[in-house]
Amino acid sequence: MSRATSPRLLAACATAAVAVGLFVAPAAQAVPGPGVTGPTVGSTPTLAGDGCNATGTPGWVTTANPVLTARTTAPSARFKVWDATGAKVFDGTAAAADGTVQVTVTGLADGAGYTWQVWPEYQPGSGAPTETCRFGVDTAAPTGLAVTSTDFPENGGGKFAGQKGVFTFSATDAGSGVACFRYVLDGTLSTGGGCTPGTDIVEAGADGTASVTLKPAAWGTHSLQVQAIDRTGQVTQPLSYTFYAPSNPNPPKALGDVDNDGVPDILLPDSQGNLLVISGDAGSTTPTTVVPAVWSPWGGSWSGLQIVHKGWSGGGAPADTVYVRDAAPDNSGYLYQYVNQGSLPLGTRSPSLVSHATSCVDTAKAPVACPADHSTSFREVQQLVAFGSVEPGNPTAITLLDVEQGNLWLQRDPSRFGKSTQLTTTGLWNGYDLIAPGPDANGNLALWSREQSTGTLRAYAVPKLGEGSYDFSALADPANGTVIGSFPVAEYPTLGSSGDLDGDGQADLYAVTADRHLVTFKGVGTPKDLGVLA
Repeated sequence: MSRATSPRLLAACATAAVAVGLFVAPAAQAVPGPGVTGPTVGSTPTLAGDGCNATGTPGWVTTANPVLTARTTAPSARFKVWDATGAKVFDGTAAAADGTVQVTVTGLADGAGYTWQVWPEYQPGSGAPTETCRFGVDTAAPTGLAVTSTDFPENGGGKFAGQKGVFTFSATDAGSGVACFRYVLDGTLSTGGGCTPGTDIVEAGADGTASVTLKPAAWGTHSLQVQAIDRTGQVTQPLSYTFYAPSNPNPPKALGDVDNDGVPDILLPDSQGNLLVISGDAGSTTPTTVVPAVWSPWGGSWSGLQIVHKGWSGGGAPADTVYVRDAAPDNSGYLYQYVNQGSLPLGTRSPSLVSHATSCVDTAKAPVACPADHSTSFREVQQLVAFGSVEPGNPTAITLLDVEQGNLWLQRDPSRFGKSTQLTTTGLWNGYDLIAPGPDANGNLALWSREQSTGTLRAYAVPKLGEGSYDFSALADPANGTVIGSFPVAEYPTLGSSGDLDGDGQADLYAVTADRHLVTFKGVGTPKDLGVLA
């Protein structure tokens, strides 16, 4: 995919060039006439711009021997070139061929700016010149590329794995200036494309520096690869900045967090079927981790799969265990479990296959007989969410909530051969999307539902009782919930919650719109559009 230099960079280039006096016009020039048109430097200057307009942006060429070209109706034309002091460095005449005339100017200085004009020569001294044109010479890539970080210094110390750190890039360029830096943490640098903004590009400031915030997910040695790119597109050799991120002895704990940084995460597929891990406090759709499509349980794509997380199993770090199932009507009935160590991406280890519970308990965990239509696989499950723990004394335990035959069921920690608990017997829950906001500060749970036919969003309180159990009575009839919003399915095909995204103590909603914009909410209001999912 081609990338174009941004107008802001072009403007910055022009401003900088004028400020340092690279382009000084000769003392006087005649009024332009029609004898010469279309003066250009080389093929097209690497930095496109109107170099023959006093208010335009001069181009930069990457050779010290540029070719100056023009169109003329005269049999020949005379070219003059001046340096930044106004001294003439070239004065020559060339014959026209098919209306085109050109000369090669040699030995120009790197980093210097030049002005030039062309006169038509019907006879010596005849014809009016072009306006004064300008260009700069930049024959080399930036130099002095360096990376520094006080958060993750090369000699060790600083922050822990799973924490965010600031890395500062710097370089110098005597010609067009440093435009941007390309970088990748623990990966391979992309090639080509210039400075078009993206997940691997950061624009350089006027001083040739830029800073990025990155998060090494796993403990151990990491490599940050960086290149500097100037405004002509010339690129430095990669610089490898190596640092060590130690394991955090007191890792943060937050339900909804999959990468062990203490912030809940949103997991969504991109348009290519890769799985994006987007931090709940992100200001854009830029992921902290991309899990390749080929690493999904079925090996082809993460699209069309239900991916739920809120709580962790005994074998995992204080980061969510992730469950994945095929949501298609003819699904296999399998549920896959990733026991997450907080070191993404998922898929580097094979997931385990989790069986649906075949025995039942009541809300007090006393054994009861399962009804005749009790599911024995996840094939009949219409909805599935990670609800939040209902286990006394274990606030981070795994509990899944699903809809089977129109009723709500709890699946108690399937990683430990848990049992099913039937919560409703009315059969009224078909046609509703389940959303689990997770526990509040006092351990009370809640359920949100979106009525698929109307888009009505309702809330149901599931308060924690004195002895540690929960009151599920509000879930008997989905129509009796408190209306808290409206999110029509046509406008918001995806609706979910990973818990408290912004750290204000209140669970937050997120949605994906029909045109694939990710929108987060403060609670269920104040929408914030993070941009389009790739």
